[in-house]
Amino acid sequence: MSSGPARAPSETVIKSANPELVGTPGAGHVARGASLAAGALVHESAYVDEGASIGSDSRVWHFAHVMGGAVIGARCSLGQNVVVMNGVRIGDNCKIQNNVSLYEGVELGDDVFCGPSMVFTNVLNPRSAVSRKAEYKRTVVGQGATIGANATIVCGVTLGAYAFVGAGAVVTRDVPAYALVTGVPARRTGWMSEGGHALVSDGVDSAQPDAEWLRCEGTGARYRRVGEVVSLDRSAEAA
Repeated sequence: MSSGPARAPSETVIKSANPELVGTPGAGHVARGASLAAGALVHESAYVDEGASIGSDSRVWHFAHVMGGAVIGARCSLGQNVVVMNGVRIGDNCKIQNNVSLYEGVELGDDVFCGPSMVFTNVLNPRSAVSRKAEYKRTVVGQGATIGANATIVCGVTLGAYAFVGAGAVVTRDVPAYALVTGVPARRTGWMSEGGHALVSDGVDSAQPDAEWLRCEGTGARYRRVGEVVSLDRSAEAA
């Protein structure tokens, strides 16, 4: 007995444990004018519009929507119900968890993690009856940053590299690199390493005022803080 009509050749380009994934423009709900690099796969329930670009080995999962003009890097994962609007830029190896919308003006660096149901905005004073498309604010998330579940990033801010936003926080101003921010509104409550572990004090750096050494609790890597600026100490690597 037949199991139904055969799929068109363009829809049978992959043979894996996930036959519901497609990897060719024109298959499923992927527009013919979309760009899918080698190994990029899209769930058959997701939509990728004409003019969208998805990098190699990336995955777009159930009911997601990538709009035209969006650019997604390599090895990214877009979870269920993710929406990526026109003009959004996503770097390589980013993980966008379920129910996240990335609006026009949002730019993610490489290795960014967006937790479930976190929120971006792109207008500071929205009104349904007032068009503010000419007022969209740019929001930049630096390399390696983490945004926890249900956090809100008010538009127009920059999250520094490896910044860590706690779950449920509301970010209303720039966050320094490596800073841990929590609460409403978000305030810095600590520092985090590139590996996602707390940085603890490892002694005062007497060479400069308001400076100290920090140590990663997970890896032992050493960092240096001067005021609100933290950087990884690479002298040990060079030795």
